[in-house]
Amino acid sequence: MSFLQYLKDTRAEMRHVAWPTQMQTIMYTIIVIGISLFVAAYLGFFDYIFTTGLGRVLQVLPQTPTTIESPISTSTEDIIIGTDSTSSLQVTPVPLAE
Repeated sequence: MSFLQYLKDTRAEMRHVAWPTQMQTIMYTIIVIGISLFVAAYLGFFDYIFTTGLGRVLQVLPQTPTTIESPISTSTEDIIIGTDSTSSLQVTPVPLAE
């Protein structure tokens, strides 16, 4: 099938399409805009409710940070790994603060 035949077939099919009238197009556009505004207001309402509720819950919770003991180091010294000026690996033990 050539490109020109494709264009002819497309034009023939477009003649069979039942196009809406101008009034139908206006009404469908108004309906789509109305439904979109309703859904936006509906979702915005619940977003506001959940955001406000979460904010109030977070105000009630304690604000002090909790400390968690690290299970990684079990000895009395941590090891710091770094590099010196010649880019060779250095391992330096550092005493833990008690």
